[in-house]
Amino acid sequence: MAKMAKKKAAARAAFDGKANLAVEEAVALVKANATAKFDETVEIAMNLGVDPRHADQMVRGVVTLPNGTGKDVRVAVFARGPKAEEAKAAGADIVGAEDLMEAIQGGKIDFDRCIATPDMMPLVGRLGKILGPRNLMPNPKVGTVTMDVAGAVGNAKGGEVQFKAEKAGVVHAGVGKASFDSEKLAQNIRAFVDAVNRAKPSGAKGTYVKKVSISSTMGPGVSLDLTSATQG
Repeated sequence: MAKMAKKKAAARAAFDGKANLAVEEAVALVKANATAKFDETVEIAMNLGVDPRHADQMVRGVVTLPNGTGKDVRVAVFARGPKAEEAKAAGADIVGAEDLMEAIQGGKIDFDRCIATPDMMPLVGRLGKILGPRNLMPNPKVGTVTMDVAGAVGNAKGGEVQFKAEKAGVVHAGVGKASFDSEKLAQNIRAFVDAVNRAKPSGAKGTYVKKVSISSTMGPGVSLDLTSATQG
């Protein structure tokens, strides 16, 4: 425990007084202090000037990170017949219909992304209260309600990240692993910020992006210079 406390104190000292850093500088700092025994995820948090309780201020979207997430994404697909076979062939981890619905209702949610063909939505709709709060509900706006199940499975496995503003107007996501090259992490961060900027809703008033921070799973966070975080 004392060793852990020392590591945390050292990390905090390294971050102390640092704010609004250029992306490359912030990435270097986060990587240098990601000292856990596992490959920590580099996480981004964006504070937005929106109130997602209003429909015209909801921020939601999807972005394919140029260098992937480094995470093995488990994909569940609601489909029947040929579409179920297509999903399996594309590498989906779980494929089903009523059986999958019952498993989820029973508390078994061992997947990170949920995809459905349009005809399955009356079934999937019954799971709204379970999947919705976990940001797992299939949605045509982010390409997870589709007849192209093979394409959707491929995207999910290939570094696609969904994002959605939470109640306080914060969007967060994993944008890679601490083991990634600094340049690859910087590219992923800028791609994510760019996607959130492009998803600016019609009802957003005043300053849209208020603050952008990055951290590793176990490490402190540091804010980014907004100009540096925007793709040129």
